Amino acid sequence: MHSSRLQEITDDYSRLRIALVGDFCLDRYMEIDPAKQETSIETGLPVHNVVNVRSQPGAAGTILNNLVALGIGEVYPVGFCGEDGEGYELQRALFAKPGVQAGHFLQTSQRRTFTYCKPLVIDPGKPPVELHRLDSKNWTPTPDSVQGQVIDSLRSLATTVDAIILMDQVDVPETGVVTTQLLHEIGRIIKSRSELLVIADSRRGLKGYPPVCFKMNSAELRALTGADSELPLNELKRTASSLAQNHGRNVFVTLAELGILGAAPGGEIDYVPAFPVQSQIDVVGAGDSVTANLTAALAAGATQQEAMELAMAAASIVIHQLGTTGTASVRQIQALIRRGMSE
Repeated sequence: MHSSRLQEITDDYSRLRIALVGDFCLDRYMEIDPAKQETSIETGLPVHNVVNVRSQPGAAGTILNNLVALGIGEVYPVGFCGEDGEGYELQRALFAKPGVQAGHFLQTSQRRTFTYCKPLVIDPGKPPVELHRLDSKNWTPTPDSVQGQVIDSLRSLATTVDAIILMDQVDVPETGVVTTQLLHEIGRIIKSRSELLVIADSRRGLKGYPPVCFKMNSAELRALTGADSELPLNELKRTASSLAQNHGRNVFVTLAELGILGAAPGGEIDYVPAFPVQSQIDVVGAGDSVTANLTAALAAGATQQEAMELAMAAASIVIHQLGTTGTASVRQIQALIRRGMSE
């Protein structure tokens, strides 16, 4: 990608309006000082003393963090949290960010706030070490009244935004934001506004989704299409291309250290390798940075190939950030791509 084209695409980000529909969680990092370890008098068990607590939006919130880092003009989170302390922390973290609009995020007593509590041992001079995580989730179906409010927000935003991202993070179907009812509404929206960019990512797979752009990893592609395991790159390309043509929308497949491939409905297939690893890495959040950058670039008029180049640069920046779920700014992405062009 030429430097002038890179600038042209990213200069457009400030005018974009993107709706982010999905499961927002609170990432709560609890930093433990191992030098302050004690033993409980009552139980005889080790006591880990927490010396600092950091909270930031996670799951769909990680995509939001990356959209904000890119300087997207307006980001509309569509989802919910509980009427609990974690919900307060999550909303404070969300709406302190520039460009994030609060009008479509629901707080309700009928749900608890999805929370990842991550104890981190912070030993000076060493990478952070994450201990066993403590999760808080919803295990019952999302009430119809909550689904209705979320769908109303989606419907009102669909006529004005440049793109919609769907992020399904829950383990149990129908317990989060992206429910069957919501997907039916997405299908109706696409019928009335076929040019609208909609990109979906789901940890449970994208089977049954309406005709939207798919973002998945190679294992999810194989599961969705019934392909054999451990397909070589050329077979993955053919499988993704067939899916894109049958589905009628672009398909993006992340390939871990190999990079990413993209397939368009018209048969075009592109591949972008990953940037070389420079030091110790932490892959948490890399996929979400890819989703954010694909969406922003495509909404700004980038080609499939250009969007994937930007996404791979962002992922490289994110994985080199340890002890946090990182983000990549336009300046960082531009610097990495330009450095790659000069080498």
